[in-house]
Amino acid sequence: MLEFNIVLKPISHPELEDIRVDDNLFAVGRSEPPFVSYEPAVAAELSRRHARIFSEFGAVYVADLDSKNGTAVNGVFVRKEPAKLHDGDEICFGALSFRLQLSPRPGLHGRAARLLSLTLTPENDELGLQSLVIAHFPFLISKTDHSFAQYREKYPHQVNYISRRHAHIFLKNGWPFVEDLGSTNGTFIGSERLDEHAVALQDGDLLAFGGHKLVYRVSLQREAVNDPTLTRLSPDAVAMARAATDSEKTTFVAAADSFLDIFCVDGEPPPDEGNDIAAAQAAETAGKSTEPPAKPTKFTIFISELKTVLGTDKPDRPKRVYAWAAALAAGVAIFFFALYFSGATEREVKDQLAAGNYSKAASAARSYLQNHPDDPALTALATEALLKASVPNWLNLIKKHDFDGAASAVAAMTDLGAGNADAAPLIDELAWIGDLEKYVSARENGEIPIQIYDDEKRMSALLKRWDDDPQGHQRAFTAIAAEVPEFKETYAQALSHLRKLQSDNSVYLAAIERLKATINAALSGDQLEALAAAFTEFGEKYPRLGGLSNLRQDLQSFLTIRNELQAKNLGPLIDLLGKTRFSTPPFQERLRALVASGRLPSPEVVEQYQVVSTAWRKGEAKQALAGLQKLASGPWAEPAAKDAEHKKALVDGYSTLQNLRGTKDYNDRLLSFCAGLDPVEDLYFVHATQSDLGQIKERALKRAQELMSRAQTEWRGYMDEGAIEDTQRLESEISKGFRSQASRLAHSRDDAVSGTHLYTQLNVDTPAQWREIDDQIKAEMDLQRRALLALGQVLPPEVLKSKLALIGGKSDGQR
Repeated sequence: MLEFNIVLKPISHPELEDIRVDDNLFAVGRSEPPFVSYEPAVAAELSRRHARIFSEFGAVYVADLDSKNGTAVNGVFVRKEPAKLHDGDEICFGALSFRLQLSPRPGLHGRAARLLSLTLTPENDELGLQSLVIAHFPFLISKTDHSFAQYREKYPHQVNYISRRHAHIFLKNGWPFVEDLGSTNGTFIGSERLDEHAVALQDGDLLAFGGHKLVYRVSLQREAVNDPTLTRLSPDAVAMARAATDSEKTTFVAAADSFLDIFCVDGEPPPDEGNDIAAAQAAETAGKSTEPPAKPTKFTIFISELKTVLGTDKPDRPKRVYAWAAALAAGVAIFFFALYFSGATEREVKDQLAAGNYSKAASAARSYLQNHPDDPALTALATEALLKASVPNWLNLIKKHDFDGAASAVAAMTDLGAGNADAAPLIDELAWIGDLEKYVSARENGEIPIQIYDDEKRMSALLKRWDDDPQGHQRAFTAIAAEVPEFKETYAQALSHLRKLQSDNSVYLAAIERLKATINAALSGDQLEALAAAFTEFGEKYPRLGGLSNLRQDLQSFLTIRNELQAKNLGPLIDLLGKTRFSTPPFQERLRALVASGRLPSPEVVEQYQVVSTAWRKGEAKQALAGLQKLASGPWAEPAAKDAEHKKALVDGYSTLQNLRGTKDYNDRLLSFCAGLDPVEDLYFVHATQSDLGQIKERALKRAQELMSRAQTEWRGYMDEGAIEDTQRLESEISKGFRSQASRLAHSRDDAVSGTHLYTQLNVDTPAQWREIDDQIKAEMDLQRRALLALGQVLPPEVLKSKLALIGGKSDGQR
């Protein structure tokens, strides 16, 4: 199923209709629809086989098929390798240009019977060909593929009738098609040679590659569905499919080929590519062999040269030359034996390979290549030995999900392949697949949510390693599978996982980047209130997006710090900085930036105030006040002075309270004093008054209720008059209306704080109705503070300061 909506919008000829591409492979050529319907002068820009547009691995590509007038993307000609396309690209086929519109397409599920596999059964048994069962598409017909290369030694002529990129079988709307790729000797259905068009394959078709030898009968195996309108398998197709299950007589294609490789344009073909069927068949008729002569060995070359030197190929040569010729022969013999023994490593590696001792063969090759890295024959043997020795064990570890063991096996392969440049990309391929399978397995095949600030980095790294060289991955796969065929299954699985990651990349990773941008903009602009709604929106749109709970928690902690910062409550602010730990990078970075800019207390100020706080909680008032005096000269002088004033007032109040002990006013003064204590910060005084407060608990509870009731009355009065509005906050002077409403809000907050503190000191839970009132008042006060601070560039500094003082009332950290 096509993963993208692809539309080609005409540029050079705007009168033409848009072209909508509905298949994974779209043919561009003057005889292909819709181009065949164009005016001849327009279509003349196209070759018959001009280009192909295809979708693969979560991307869209265009490949030029060596067309006369060429294919260009954004002015750059597409040469041998396909070019990746992006939304908005301009594609030119000759002078015929289009604008590409590209967007992801959601998955669709139809009722059509799905093609399970396509079986090619040899029509002629004389060559002993195996049936081919193709379950993954596209499938490239190539002389280098194992499906055909396995017959090269026995039937070299027949295999050479096939080109390296001869034809391919692919799916179009779920149905198999075959397309000839411009092969030398052609592709035939029945007796008809295919032209530039792809042709649908039907049950019972005779499909031939390169002549009358490699001929196969086609059968299609489709998934059964309960739909009487769908075509069932014919009896012949069923029989062929059953016959193909004999694994000893069948080649199973375990992994798909890649369009990226299929549509690469070859350079000059190698000598065996340009063969001609007629010449080959004429040679067979005449009884002449077309096999190339055997390559002479070092020994036969030596004997030939020796005969020439000694003159034995010329019997009439004078005998006097034999004396010096014999001496020369002895020298040549010594040279030959040296040459012979110089190939001892190659013979040893070949012997070990033949005996199945792959590890020994790889070790012997390694020792030689470390000193002779440019020996191509030994390099090829070394690669074969290395793969056969190590890949089966690696495959077993991957199947067991022992990914650490698989990584160790790759490390051992790297050591064993030292000096072998050809093995390096193959080992890298195994390492990439191991990393990919480890990641997918840890996420239980994609069921676990994608964690923001974690998974996207690993996903992007894995995808980048593929995107950097997709054709290199395909080449590595072909090389490994040629030596270890069972590797195909694991590679096919890896490609399936890759496509899932590519899908997640186009949806979830794109969403993550948008969310990150939203967070960064909100933090830099101090517009944090909108983030809660953004987190909810992204969570609903992308159900597999994880990590939002951490972001919500960090947002709440940051808002608390910001509120104390805006109120300049030094004690509570430093307490928060000491105990708050952000778990997500943007909030961590924003906190560091605020400290570096001086907007938050520096580590030195935090340390100094912690000394003050510790002394104060122990009742060491003089030491605490002396510490605050040291902060009076820094950037936090004003909050420090404010805190010192509050602490000194508490010290004086406690002293006065002690002087009233035993008098009739003591209990009233005790209740007033305790209502102004912070249960955490003023811990020393809480403990000092706890016993006396407990003796008048009922009276204290009554006082707490009175305070909360008074806070409720002030709050209702504030709301009845209407909350402070933007116009009142923007006033350049403090109006009577603003002052009145700010006073109501401040008094309600003061009474609510005092009441809740009394409940806390009495170890009694604040009743639910009072907690609700307290939360409402606090939320409105925070809103008004933020709104005023946002006007810092508009209001005169003194006016802003006065308004904040009026609205601030008695905050949690400033009793």
